[in-house]
Amino acid sequence: MLSPKIKFKQLFYSILPSSKFTSFPSQLTPMNKKTAQNSKKAVKIRNPTKTIKKPTTTTTVDIVVAPKRRSTAKPSSHLQENDETLPTTSISSDFLGKNPILSPDFYQIDALDLAPRLLGKHIRKDDVILRITEVEAYRPNDSACHGRFGITARTAPVIAHLVLVKSKTYLSTQFGAGGHAYVYLCYGMHNMLNVVADKKGNGAAVLIRSCAPVCGLETIQRRRGLKSEKPVLLAGPGKVGQALGISTEWSNHPLFTPGGLELLDGPEPEKILVGPRVGIEYALPEHVNALWRFAIDGSPWISAPRNTLRPP
Repeated sequence: MLSPKIKFKQLFYSILPSSKFTSFPSQLTPMNKKTAQNSKKAVKIRNPTKTIKKPTTTTTVDIVVAPKRRSTAKPSSHLQENDETLPTTSISSDFLGKNPILSPDFYQIDALDLAPRLLGKHIRKDDVILRITEVEAYRPNDSACHGRFGITARTAPVIAHLVLVKSKTYLSTQFGAGGHAYVYLCYGMHNMLNVVADKKGNGAAVLIRSCAPVCGLETIQRRRGLKSEKPVLLAGPGKVGQALGISTEWSNHPLFTPGGLELLDGPEPEKILVGPRVGIEYALPEHVNALWRFAIDGSPWISAPRNTLRPP
């Protein structure tokens, strides 16, 4: 049986460069052989675009940009009474005049007494100022205190050492005099800021758990990697350390001297809350249940859990 002859019509597409050329084959219109031989004819496209001719003369246009409108919105609801405006980017001399650096004598008391007194005080480093809103006290002979093991590599960052033959003697930051910073690394990633309390050799400190921004918001957000103005920015000790840009190298830094890391005065809060400390399940029951956590009442800048806090 003979198969029928089938005639095929040969189609051609122009492949010459053209300003109207498109890379989508489905948009090309088939042409016959006669049209394809004429390279001067443009390829037809289903959705042709208009050819824009370049002007022969150059025209200069002045563009006027209208200024941005200033926001008339009220301060965010998360700001507390003493934080009615967003943090500024510069530190005024008036602020420093009203909130001077605290003297060394301020810290020479029991950690349990120092902790509530730190509420409302300010921490300053570079262009950042934070208001302390939550703290925890750690006393000598406290089963949750780092000092319970004495002077160790972790609990006692080196502030001075004396090498004698093959031995090395370490002096402890936490066992030093009150008013110095004690910074330790938690979980290998969080730098926790503590304020050493009491007399030299007692090994007591106050952990700074949470703060509210006062100055340098952009720097805080950059260090935290978080564009937020909500309490999540500074509610937690690791977040405070990150916002300040500190490391364990800041241990033993005197907080009562100008420059570097400073502790400034601030208004005393009207009301405070107390509760058990966080994350010390390993400690003795009497220390786990001790109400040695302090926070400013009414402040949203407090870490979790909040339901364990109550008036004293």
